[in-house]
Amino acid sequence: MAERALRGSRLGAVSYENDESTEPVERQVAGYSCPNGHRFAVPFSAEADVPTTWECRFCGASATRDDAAAPPASRTKPARSHWDMLLERRSIPELEAILAERLELLREHGRRKTA
Repeated sequence: MAERALRGSRLGAVSYENDESTEPVERQVAGYSCPNGHRFAVPFSAEADVPTTWECRFCGASATRDDAAAPPASRTKPARSHWDMLLERRSIPELEAILAERLELLREHGRRKTA
C-alpha cells in the first residue's frame, strides 16, 4: 500500500509550493567595473553590506564598485636586494679589501696548479 501512495509523484523533482502570497525581498543593485573594461551589476539584499571589491564574472580579476572610493593603498616595504643587505653589514672600503684578499687567494691557487 505504501508503494501506491508515492506512485505518480517525482519526489523532490517538483515543488508544490507557489509564490502567490509571497513578496520578494527589497534589493539594491551594485555596479562593478573591472580593470579589463568589463562592467556588471550584482543584486544584494537591502540590508546587506555591499563589498567594495567583487570577482569579475568575465575574467576573474578583482573589480571595484562604481560608486565606492578607491581602496587605500597598502603600505609595503620596498624589496631589498642582496646588495642592499650587504651594504647594511659592510662598508665599501671593507668590501674592496675583502675582494682584493679573495682575488689574491685565487691567483695563488692558480700559480700552484701550473707550477
